[in-house]
Amino acid sequence: MDEVIEPEDDAVDELMEQDGAFDSDGEASYACWACGEEVVIPIDPTMGHRQDYVEDCPVCCRPNEIHVELDPEDGHVRCWNSQVG
Repeated sequence: MDEVIEPEDDAVDELMEQDGAFDSDGEASYACWACGEEVVIPIDPTMGHRQDYVEDCPVCCRPNEIHVELDPEDGHVRCWNSQVG
């Protein structure tokens, strides 16, 4: 099991660029691979520095595999999605 590393609060406030978009309110976005809809997702740094899960697009209901990486040093977030299967 991976060690969970939580970024400091200041680093979380400075989360910025990624493949989607991120704002300091703790949300990121990505474009659904199937329909292109921009989907906003919450980013929870307490869930660890690497997060992978499947989420259905709220518009077309196709599954998206979501990947989130948080850099524990500077709070940089990278978020992207891919087609499931």
